[in-house]
Amino acid sequence: MPEALIVDAVRSTSGRGRPGGRHADTHPVDLLAAVLRALVDRNGLDPAVIDDVIGGCVTQAGEQAMNVTRQAVLAAGFPVGVPATTVDRQCGSSQQALHFAAHAVQSGAQDVVIVGGVESMSRAPMWSNWLDRDPYGAGVARRWPDGLVPQGVSAELVVATAGLTRADLDEYAVRSQQRAAQANAAGWFDRELVPVSPGTEAGPGRLADETLRPDTTVESLAGLRAAFHSPALAARFPEATWQVTAGNSSPLTDGASAALVVSGAAADRLGLRPRARVVATAVRGDDPRLMLTAVVPATRRVLDRADLTLDDIDRYEVNEAFACVPLYWQRELGADPDRLNVAGGAIALGHPLGASGTRILGTLLGNLERAGGRYGLQTICEAGGMANALIIERLP
Repeated sequence: MPEALIVDAVRSTSGRGRPGGRHADTHPVDLLAAVLRALVDRNGLDPAVIDDVIGGCVTQAGEQAMNVTRQAVLAAGFPVGVPATTVDRQCGSSQQALHFAAHAVQSGAQDVVIVGGVESMSRAPMWSNWLDRDPYGAGVARRWPDGLVPQGVSAELVVATAGLTRADLDEYAVRSQQRAAQANAAGWFDRELVPVSPGTEAGPGRLADETLRPDTTVESLAGLRAAFHSPALAARFPEATWQVTAGNSSPLTDGASAALVVSGAAADRLGLRPRARVVATAVRGDDPRLMLTAVVPATRRVLDRADLTLDDIDRYEVNEAFACVPLYWQRELGADPDRLNVAGGAIALGHPLGASGTRILGTLLGNLERAGGRYGLQTICEAGGMANALIIERLP
């Protein structure tokens, strides 16, 4: 079976996903087009050889409708013969795009695939694609007659289930901010970051995420109120302790990312030097009310498929949609906190929904290379109670 090889991964900086944010004046098509163009340019790739471009996007409405990935391919100046599609597995959309590309290469169906994603949360706000309609239908209502809940409430239920405290969450959030700030100061993100919004960013090598808050302290977070509490929800969920705040959650974010996946034959033919290979992929579901817990069964499934244990993994990335997610994952699996999100995570680096999976990939590649590690794992929780998991092997 052909191997799926990862040549490179790039991303925009994370901009605050609100009016006035760094990328708020950049159309999402142009945001994604900029990272696509940067990826092919710096690898000397002729776009005409690309078999497909698969992009993730969650809120496919307004300026992100009409197959935003195809529009970005055209905006990037690629030949019109290069196809593209947009997928939605919620927060894991671009990681799912990567999985699809790996499977296509491994099957021999395709040789050169670009994956990535985009989310402009300032221009296409969360849930704007619902159009004030019911997205669940009668069948889901019969299974969960009390109704499902938003992710923030799910986070509170995970906090209660895992017995986490406000101190646990806030201390983790501060650690994410500190690690990200230190990584940024050391230039760890320079290789993955590319400029995309002219006039709002410094030049290459001086880029930094707008979402970084290096001055964050446990004391400053302690003063924040619970973000999702209401009297009605408190009555419905008496077990909830209401500890989730804006400070221990990921921020609304604008951003885009992309990665290049090829077969070994294509790498040789095109003179590309891969950085890693895909070892195994998995996707699992779990309780959609808890919503955020599927990272655990997904991790177990991908480790089983790779015939590895967590001790074999040198670096792991667990998306920090909320601080409770990596903390729950760490406790359930007995993971080493010193290998987890070593350059910070989405609490500090942002969470541009549809782009987060390939953003995490670029960070994981860099973390593995700096450590001289062999295996890296990433997993990302998704609305509806799902999660993707991926294991890669660094190549010398």
